[in-house]
Amino acid sequence: MTEEYTAFMSRIKKKLDIDLSLYKEAQMKRRLTSLRDKRGFTSFDLYYKALDREEELLHEFMDRITINVSSFFRNPNRWDVLEKKVLPELLKERKHLNIWSAACSTGEEPYSLAMVLNKHFPGITAHILATDIDDNILHKAETGLYTKQAITGVPTDMQRLYFTETNGNYRVQDQLRDMITFKRHNLLKDSYPKQLDLILCRNVLIYFTDTAKEHIYNKFSQSMTQGGTLFVGSTEQIFTPEKYDMHLLDTFFYQKNT
Repeated sequence: MTEEYTAFMSRIKKKLDIDLSLYKEAQMKRRLTSLRDKRGFTSFDLYYKALDREEELLHEFMDRITINVSSFFRNPNRWDVLEKKVLPELLKERKHLNIWSAACSTGEEPYSLAMVLNKHFPGITAHILATDIDDNILHKAETGLYTKQAITGVPTDMQRLYFTETNGNYRVQDQLRDMITFKRHNLLKDSYPKQLDLILCRNVLIYFTDTAKEHIYNKFSQSMTQGGTLFVGSTEQIFTPEKYDMHLLDTFFYQKNT
C-alpha cells in the first residue's frame, strides 16, 4: 500500500467515518484509482482536496465505494425459496416479523420483500428496516420512484398491484412504503438492531476483508432471534456457519440455532 493511498484513507475516515482499510485493498484501490483518473486528478492528494470542496464529487465517490447495484427480485429462484420455505418456517411461531435489509442501495430489495409479504402473507404484520451508508442513495430509495426498465424484474401482477405510473416513471404505492423505515447505517461501525427475525445482506460482503466479514457475521448472529434467518448473496456462501451459531437452511440462507 502506497503512503499516498494510506494518507487518503486516513483523511476519508476522518471526514466520513468510513474505514477503507476494511475493504479488500486491491479491489477498492483499483475502483478509486479509476474514478480519480476519470475525473482528471493525478494523485489521491489532489483528489481528496476536490472531494472536500465539491459535493457532486463526494456523492460520486460514495456511490462508487458503496457498490450501488440493485434490482427487484435479484436472483429470482432464491426469492422463490424465501417465499415458499423461509418465510413459512419463520411464521410457524410468529405473527409479526422484524426484518433488516442491510446495504439496501436504491431500495429494490426492501420493496421486493414488502411485495412478497403483502401479497402472499396478508395475515401477518411486518416492519422492514432498510439501511445504507449513502444518504443520497437512501433518499432515492425512500422516494420509491423507478423507471420502466428498473421494474422489469417485477412480476406483471405485482407491477399492477404495487406501482403507479407518474410521468413515465413508476412509484411504489404507500401500502409498501409504510412497511419500511429507511435509515443510514455503517455496517463496520454502527450498533446493530436487535430481535430480528430475518436479515438480508446480499452482494456486499464480497468487498470486505475476511476480518471485517467475521465481525459482521458475528453481529448479525447476535442481532437475530432464535430461528431467525440470514439471506446472503450468490457469491457470499458462509463455509463455517457454526462459528456464528448458525446452520445452512437452504442455499444462501442461514438459520440461527435454537
